[in-house]
Amino acid sequence: MTRIKICGVTSVEQALSCVDAGADALGVNFVAPNARRVDRALAESIVGAVGDRALVVGVVAGMTVDAMRALRDHTGVGCLQIHGDHPADVEALLPHAYGAVGVAAAGDVARAQAMPGEFVMVDAKVDGSLGGTGHSFDWSLVVELAKRRKVVLAGGLTPANVAGAIRMVGPWCVDVASGVESAPGHKDLAKVRAFVDAVRSA
Repeated sequence: MTRIKICGVTSVEQALSCVDAGADALGVNFVAPNARRVDRALAESIVGAVGDRALVVGVVAGMTVDAMRALRDHTGVGCLQIHGDHPADVEALLPHAYGAVGVAAAGDVARAQAMPGEFVMVDAKVDGSLGGTGHSFDWSLVVELAKRRKVVLAGGLTPANVAGAIRMVGPWCVDVASGVESAPGHKDLAKVRAFVDAVRSA
């Protein structure tokens, strides 16, 4: 069964509603500037409220390994999603971390394959952005990668297209942010439920 991660939750209430709707994992974003960014105290509150009902993933970029480890330990997030081409950082934080790679061409897929660890995220490659853009990419590029790795597929997923993406790629997990929002950082629970239903029926 394909797992579901709802990324960019910005309140405890939102997080719990997403879990109630069927999310297996939630993303809390620590990257500035970003409309979905949360501080450590809020992330810790979300982790405490969710408990063991879902995995809470910290989205990070541009931090040292020591700073990322301290953030993970302080907030209690179960895993870190590390953006940027930093395989050594991912390696240092395994098994509770994975790399996120923007994909636009075959060379990007090779970078994703080279990322350490069991899991790897593939997202749309958009200049000046680390994700959450609503842009998609050519999913056929990562079909073979998903046969070899536990792929977290992101980038422009919506309730309308996620089932097709799952049928094509066969990812371990699908990740959505803007595709279930009314505005950046504001989750539309009707869209969240529709997304979950689409994944479960794929």
